[in-house]
Amino acid sequence: MTDQIAIKGISARGFHGVLDFEKRDGQTFVVDVVMEVDLSAAGASDDLADTVNYAEVASDVVTLVEGESLDLIEALAARIADRVLSRPRVEAVEVTVHKPQAPVGHPFGDVYVRVTRERQSPVVIALGSNLGDSVETLHDAAVSLYGLIDIIEVSPLVETDAVGGPEQPAYLNAVVTGTTHLAPSSVLAGLHDIERAHGRTREVRWGPRTLDLDLIQYGDPVFDTDVRMDSPTLTLPHPRAHERAFVLVPWLQAEPEAALRVGGQVRRVADLVAELDTSGVRPGPEVDLLEGPW
Repeated sequence: MTDQIAIKGISARGFHGVLDFEKRDGQTFVVDVVMEVDLSAAGASDDLADTVNYAEVASDVVTLVEGESLDLIEALAARIADRVLSRPRVEAVEVTVHKPQAPVGHPFGDVYVRVTRERQSPVVIALGSNLGDSVETLHDAAVSLYGLIDIIEVSPLVETDAVGGPEQPAYLNAVVTGTTHLAPSSVLAGLHDIERAHGRTREVRWGPRTLDLDLIQYGDPVFDTDVRMDSPTLTLPHPRAHERAFVLVPWLQAEPEAALRVGGQVRRVADLVAELDTSGVRPGPEVDLLEGPW
């Protein structure tokens, strides 16, 4: 069941309406916001960083109500919904804009517009394995991702030399791109669940593993919708992705126009690959990770 945070009755004066006197004199608008948020982390940590600051949400609503004059409260509701969904932990939102002084011309109790919006953000996930039957493991993991994202592309497998850590076998790596309505923290939690289901442990840093799933990017840096965050549990974009050929090479194969934010600059993945030593990355088994054969 999805958790919720609701803020009801946010009141502010705006100048929205199609009639001249509405734009000239203004009137009071009342807004309700109901957000779907995974609150499990906040419940465990008691840390504001693990939830949505509803005081900030209320301030955003007031700013939009008091801001640019619009003809329709439908447009106002949509803008509020978009602003709320820009917060990384919000997965869906319902916004109701009440216009209690609307010029209806007859007695009435209330006039309101209600819109519901669900997050749909691009994501990039890197997969790797070098223990056990890696092809089968990566196939199972790719199929399991359907529970978290709507898959768009799956790269071919590449075989890569291990980077860092103890001596270990070569890896099989791939990248999956898609979209999701889940918040970044929920995607990460789902990836960890899939790893655990395949026996992943984290005893040795950069050691061999049955399955490694990394959330590389969330959102689109080209349109400035990518999430940038640095918390104890998740850093976005992935802080080392730009220097990892075993991520960038298959990502480029899956998405030739891919871009990644590196520092404060948006870079084409193709250009990043051109700058790297890719000698340790080779074509892997010619297997479609979603289709088989199995």
